[in-house]
Amino acid sequence: MRATGISYDTGFLRDGVSSRTEFDPDVVRAELRIIRDDLHCTAVRLVGGDPDRLDIAAGLAADLGLEVWFSPYPLEQTTEQMLALMLDCADRAERLRRRGAEVVFVTGAEISIMNIGFLAGTTLHERVAGLTAPGALPKVVTEASARLDEFFRTSVPLIRQRFGGPLTYAAIPLERVDWNLFDIVSLDLYRSAEVADRFADGIRDIVAQHKPVAITEFGAATFRGAGDVGANGLDIVEYRPGPIRLTAGVDRDEAGQAAYLTDLLELFDDSGVDTTFVFIFALYDMPHRPAADPRDDLDRASYGIVAILDDRTGATYPDMSWEPKAAFTAVAEHYRNSSVRTR
Repeated sequence: MRATGISYDTGFLRDGVSSRTEFDPDVVRAELRIIRDDLHCTAVRLVGGDPDRLDIAAGLAADLGLEVWFSPYPLEQTTEQMLALMLDCADRAERLRRRGAEVVFVTGAEISIMNIGFLAGTTLHERVAGLTAPGALPKVVTEASARLDEFFRTSVPLIRQRFGGPLTYAAIPLERVDWNLFDIVSLDLYRSAEVADRFADGIRDIVAQHKPVAITEFGAATFRGAGDVGANGLDIVEYRPGPIRLTAGVDRDEAGQAAYLTDLLELFDDSGVDTTFVFIFALYDMPHRPAADPRDDLDRASYGIVAILDDRTGATYPDMSWEPKAAFTAVAEHYRNSSVRTR
């Protein structure tokens, strides 16, 4: 791989509520340094809905020499709101690029299911349900992709007027994207039991398209069997509107999460993928509560490779309010070995 990376949450915004209530630049700088030095990442995908936070984190990451994937992540927005967010962030990303930083601009992620006007339904749950209706998928995919294409044909030229670096979009498989509009093919891609038998061949087919390929999101939650459900690990979480507790009793399985990530990293490496971003360094609103009722241990459903601690700091990094999981070590080992091979 050319670049080894991880996604970093600056705060997902939904209904005015942020997934990250505290955003201390000193903590962000320290975590990004750990991402660079201890996880052996050369790139970081900064995700979130607050342009100011994205701007701050991007500057800190660039100062550390990381390649910055500036990735505004709109949720439940209209096309007009999304375009305003993208143009604001494109200006900020260009200022950073002109300082000499390596910057890739990501024009949103999973837009058709995460936002308004592409699929039927006023909520994420309703939109996803529409995809699973018997016989509905071909027509739904065609219609949603046409609306997405219309959005990009309007927004991408405007973004390019403001940002002079490479552009991409973090797509999901059901979105039929015209990659001629972009410089990098990027996919949020999870292996689940449903697609496991054809997953590897699918990756090789994507890489064969002769454009750099990035896997912008992949990972597993931290409960036994999470790898089999892929991107749906959060389905066992009750929200009000943020995560409250788990709706199902599941066994904690850090080793399973680590093994899943190792398997996919090896596959992506062997298949010629350009850049990978593990999902995710931390989900700050899903703490690990080992002494509580297992359904209160939100970290079991978290894709984070560190476990957020409620009321204490960690032992490995005494200044941080989290502790590395087994997945942290697995990612660090793979990326360290990958960097050795590419020298």
